[in-house]
Amino acid sequence: MSETLLPFHWPVRVYWEDTDAGGVVYHASYLRFLERARSEWLRAIGIDQSMLRKATGLGFVVKDMQIDFVRPALLDDELSVTVDVKERRAASILFAQTVLRGDGTCLVRATVRAACVELDRMRPTQIPADLFPAGSIA
Repeated sequence: MSETLLPFHWPVRVYWEDTDAGGVVYHASYLRFLERARSEWLRAIGIDQSMLRKATGLGFVVKDMQIDFVRPALLDDELSVTVDVKERRAASILFAQTVLRGDGTCLVRATVRAACVELDRMRPTQIPADLFPAGSIA
């Protein structure tokens, strides 16, 4: 991956809708933050997911996720969600992701394996060799 893209950072602000009644980020909100960061990473390297689906019928789905909730995020926190490609296989990509508070405190660590699938059949398929720009992924 090019040094300018890894690790990729995506800013997130915590809103009421992300929290529980106590103003603490609800655990499922972190999944949305992680997903958005991966989607923005794809966009940053030139992959339009809608166009990918129209042109090839392919897309990426989460196959496996492991998440460690280290510290809570709170209402109005400014966060940074990172995306770092750790491994590329024929039909999947393994990401390491973190959610950091603005002061650099790690709040969440996650590993996410995204599988390339034929969206109509939801069957795993090989990632097209020319999908990722040169130098954007190992």
